[in-house]
Amino acid sequence: MIECFKTRENGGIERIEQPEAGCWVNVVAPTADERAWLEGELGVLTEFVSSALDEEETSRVDFDEDVNQTFVIVDYPIEPGEDGTEGARQYDTMPLSMVFMPQKGMFVTISLFENVVVRDLASGRIRGVDTRFRTRFLLQLLLRVSQLYLLYLRRIDRLSSRTEERLHASVRNEELIQMLNLEKSLVYFSTSLKSDEVTLNKIRQGRIIPLYEDDQDLLEDVLVEVRQAIEMANIYSNTLSGTMDAFASIISNNLNIVMKVLSVITIVMAIPNIIFGFYGMNVSLPFDSLPFMNTWVFPTVLAVAACLVAAWIFKRKGMWH
Repeated sequence: MIECFKTRENGGIERIEQPEAGCWVNVVAPTADERAWLEGELGVLTEFVSSALDEEETSRVDFDEDVNQTFVIVDYPIEPGEDGTEGARQYDTMPLSMVFMPQKGMFVTISLFENVVVRDLASGRIRGVDTRFRTRFLLQLLLRVSQLYLLYLRRIDRLSSRTEERLHASVRNEELIQMLNLEKSLVYFSTSLKSDEVTLNKIRQGRIIPLYEDDQDLLEDVLVEVRQAIEMANIYSNTLSGTMDAFASIISNNLNIVMKVLSVITIVMAIPNIIFGFYGMNVSLPFDSLPFMNTWVFPTVLAVAACLVAAWIFKRKGMWH
């Protein structure tokens, strides 16, 4: 899908049919024909398009002197299922690429999936967006990405707290898998945020992308948001890792207690089998000639064994907690 947008004179963003100077071209999951148009008609470098459509591409800044194009790629966060994966249960990150084309006065974004960042910019939810100022447009986009990280990190924290409450009541595989998915999400976020921070620091130097005074202030805001997100991701990750370790110890301790109970019950219940085994032999044993032995020995032994088990369980009444 290819869409073109341009800022109107009154400040709003409108969709236009054909790309022109000062516009923003948004490309999402391009087909073979759209990719050919992007490279042939619009003039975006083939290697930039290939990198933009690579799901595993890391965040970086690149510049090609021959065609005077600047390529910026960052990772943005996505919610479970936002990438079209059925049954996804964890947050993840995806690459979002931006290409500066000063020779045509255009700004191009390329992504593999529809995302919140692009939708917010295209719908005009972010104030002060002007497609004619490419550097500021880039920084506003990066600011929205960093804010989205903070939003999703808070959601992960709330979700982990609710899952932990359910784990206190019942340790089930479903809650443990949810906690594991959240821990993996935080690892993905932390790794991507650190890569994005490196890219922002390169932009901050101003050698590849020229920065004006207002752009410097906006870039500082973006860096503050990204560093805050990195700190939050590290804190949440350490907390969640400690919680998982604590619940693993609790599960192991509960298993040891259950095995201890079963072992004691097994030993006590073995006593009747030993006695009955003796009296089942074809040898003379004490008291086997007494008339009540054949009638009462079986229930008597079972009753004694049951009393021993019950006494031990009540003595250890706190063992199940």
